Amino acid sequence: MIEIGNSWDDFFQKETKKEYYQKLRKFLIEEYKVKKIYPTMDNIFAIFKEVPLENIKVVILGQDPYHQPGQAHGMSFSVQPGISKPPSLVNIFKELQDDLGCKIPEGGYLLPWAQEGIFLMNTCLTVEEGRPNSHKGKGWERLTDEVIRLISAEEKPKVFLLWGSDAKKKKELISNPKHLILETVHPSPLSVYRGFFGCKHFSRANAFLRENNRKEISWCLDD
Repeated sequence: MIEIGNSWDDFFQKETKKEYYQKLRKFLIEEYKVKKIYPTMDNIFAIFKEVPLENIKVVILGQDPYHQPGQAHGMSFSVQPGISKPPSLVNIFKELQDDLGCKIPEGGYLLPWAQEGIFLMNTCLTVEEGRPNSHKGKGWERLTDEVIRLISAEEKPKVFLLWGSDAKKKKELISNPKHLILETVHPSPLSVYRGFFGCKHFSRANAFLRENNRKEISWCLDD
């Protein structure tokens, strides 16, 4: 059984008993035995440990973890301290600078965002080294869909930032009209100039939180 240590425990207690999750678990046990899989086992559910359900203000959905050594640690778009920022994260910081005037930090460790109530989740929570999307279709999507539904059902107004086609597909899971959904292209170099730059999602998210009597996010990161 997965023990998160906060309000996510009830969810995982129910979900991990289901047949799809048992199949996923068996698959992962074998993968971790014979291949290099990211993140490490103890970091797969890091974002759940850092952000209890009731603390979520903003949800940012990614696709699957970074697939190069030392990068992934269980929070979408974030890299561990001392690791170079991937191109998508560089572009996120550029838009943040343009939108809110934040200085671009040296590193890309987004734990301070999680501590602000930003839920940084990939739709797949593991990946094989050097093989993006290698764990697609193994069961993670079903689990993370249920996570999104549960977050949507919560009454506190939240902001969902859906960047790219994979994230946009999750829009139908967000049924509560109290929440704000902001969509644009993925921040990768391949698409960033088609709408990510200039989207102003960070200031728009804060404006929505203010209007709904929730504390704004301190988006700017220190080095």
